[in-house]
Amino acid sequence: MTMSATLDHLFDQNVAWASQKTKDDPQYFRRMAEQQAPRYLWIGCSDSRVTANDVLGLDPGEIFVHRNIANVVHTSDMNILSVLEFAVDQLKIEHVIVCGHYGCSGINRAIAGEHSAMLDNWLLPVSMFYRKHRATFDAIADDVERVNRICEVNVEMQVRRLAATPIVENAWMRGQPLHVHGWIYAIHDGLLRDLGPHVSSIAERDRLPSIDQMVLQPTEAESAMRRQAIAAFAAIDVTDPQPHACCTSGCIHNS
Repeated sequence: MTMSATLDHLFDQNVAWASQKTKDDPQYFRRMAEQQAPRYLWIGCSDSRVTANDVLGLDPGEIFVHRNIANVVHTSDMNILSVLEFAVDQLKIEHVIVCGHYGCSGINRAIAGEHSAMLDNWLLPVSMFYRKHRATFDAIADDVERVNRICEVNVEMQVRRLAATPIVENAWMRGQPLHVHGWIYAIHDGLLRDLGPHVSSIAERDRLPSIDQMVLQPTEAESAMRRQAIAAFAAIDVTDPQPHACCTSGCIHNS
């Protein structure tokens, strides 16, 4: 057989990867063979550029992952519900992260008005929401900014859909610590941004503004770098009456 049929080059890369891992950390695969105990469930897009472990800097075994086109939470989809149930009931994960990404091809497809048998049926919740608020979205003149805004709203919508599932509700009702987060990833700089909401109970979920309201009240997506900068600035006491450096050396200010 030809290489294109057997993909021998990928097997070769696997051997090189496993060898390097073992060289760097002789116990790596022994740890991986132990029962997984992740604290996080990542529900993300299938985009090949957005892989949870790489984005978060985590080893395999530290995060449980489900991916689909445009990170949509279909409450009738047995695949995502099975993953969610296993993560919550069996693995006892503490955090569910719905993570979209800017420039999502799935979102582009959802607003394009295409009608294929499978893909557009999957994207129907997004395309229907776009049509409902089309005037608001189309008022964004820049095409890239428009798609990115819909990517953000889509994350917020899926967080609400996830928090309404009986699996999550039952966990909260029995007092299991479980937190649902909405994030978005920017491929152009590699940074995650926090969109919210962060939901930890039925009461918090029920207090959320509707997703229709969120279309008109955009949430600023904050990266960790921005949060750190804001925190550093807030720590500065602007009322501190310290003299200017030059004042201590006898200089005279012009009035």
